[in-house]
Amino acid sequence: MTKETIKLFSEMHAEPSWLADLRQKAFDKIESLGLPVIERVKFHRWNLGDGTITESEPSANVPDFTALDNHLKLVQVGTQTVFEQTPVELAEQGVVFTDFHSALEEIPELIEEFFMSSVKYDDDKLAAYHTAYFNSGAVLYIPDNVEITEPIEGIFYQDSDSDVPFNKHILIIAGKNSKISYLERLESRGGGSVKATANITVEVIARSGAQVKFAAIDRLGENVTAYISRRGKLGNDASIDWAIGVMNEGNVVADFDSDLIGNGSHADLKVVALSSGRQIQGIDTRVTNYGCNSIGNILQHGVILEKATLTFNGIGHIIKGAKGADAQQESRVLMLSDQARSDANPILLIDENDVTAGHAASIGQVDPEDMYYLMSRGLDKATAERLVVRGFLGSVIVEIPVKEVRDEMIATIEEKLSKR
Repeated sequence: MTKETIKLFSEMHAEPSWLADLRQKAFDKIESLGLPVIERVKFHRWNLGDGTITESEPSANVPDFTALDNHLKLVQVGTQTVFEQTPVELAEQGVVFTDFHSALEEIPELIEEFFMSSVKYDDDKLAAYHTAYFNSGAVLYIPDNVEITEPIEGIFYQDSDSDVPFNKHILIIAGKNSKISYLERLESRGGGSVKATANITVEVIARSGAQVKFAAIDRLGENVTAYISRRGKLGNDASIDWAIGVMNEGNVVADFDSDLIGNGSHADLKVVALSSGRQIQGIDTRVTNYGCNSIGNILQHGVILEKATLTFNGIGHIIKGAKGADAQQESRVLMLSDQARSDANPILLIDENDVTAGHAASIGQVDPEDMYYLMSRGLDKATAERLVVRGFLGSVIVEIPVKEVRDEMIATIEEKLSKR
């Protein structure tokens, strides 16, 4: 793929000069940059992008919209937006939730200000690749002082019958003192088995005083090799509560970061992961405390089945000058197979004295005493094991704001466990 092809894509979508130029700069950097560092995960030979920037054709794998509620919602299949819904009262308040290129027309100054502001295009090879080759996406903008009580849903389907790269950029801008609950779904749809790649970047900009609840369930198929980056950038007294379910079938590396820029900012990251078959999943979860009295908490729980591999890296970094900061983390993995492989790596980087920090990590099998107790109450071994797993992962599942999605996550766990 050449710079000229990327330039033509920019021209076809009438992208502003700043974005077209940024794509070109990123393209020039790809070869000279290294891959992101995901400790103890060997992904250097994975195909994470074939150097194409194309759009998908309208898909036959479009969901049924007859039973949808009236919440703020956006649905895409591949690169195509198939459903967009904004209640009138929210539109009147200035709320925008639309595809990336439409947002460039509606709120161009905001996108120019915040696009790739939580992650830089030249941070690493995959960031540069994403900037040059992302082919679709979405923008959610919540103006200052707007509170939305109903969940906002962004649903992004990868078409399993298509080999078009699933390269999306999702930008969320929560204005000062705004309050939202956002649910994101990345999911393969259809019965195809075409091999595809995904490079997804999600940026959440929480401006001063904003409160963001961000829940996600990732269910990309076994033929999708993916890099998923979710980044939060928090202003003074802002908060982001992350609850992420990593339930993919294929090989995945993920980077979940929160930069606590503002004084008094707060990020809670709760991650559950389920690995099965022969898949490899490597997850970096990082909180970086820049602001004074900022608080970052990481909680990661994972379950591994069969011959799968799961790696958790929990990273807490307190920058010099972040007095009164607090960084805590816990990573625990439950192994249900003797052939499974796992790592849980706690990392603390402390550059300031007047702070608190701590970590915990464990890898083990189901507690025999828990199993004995449940089976003594009449449950068979398989049912008892499923209950233990559900309880182990429950700390994140309960944070998902939509009951139907909570039920779907539980059903996914049950389905994987039943195949053992």
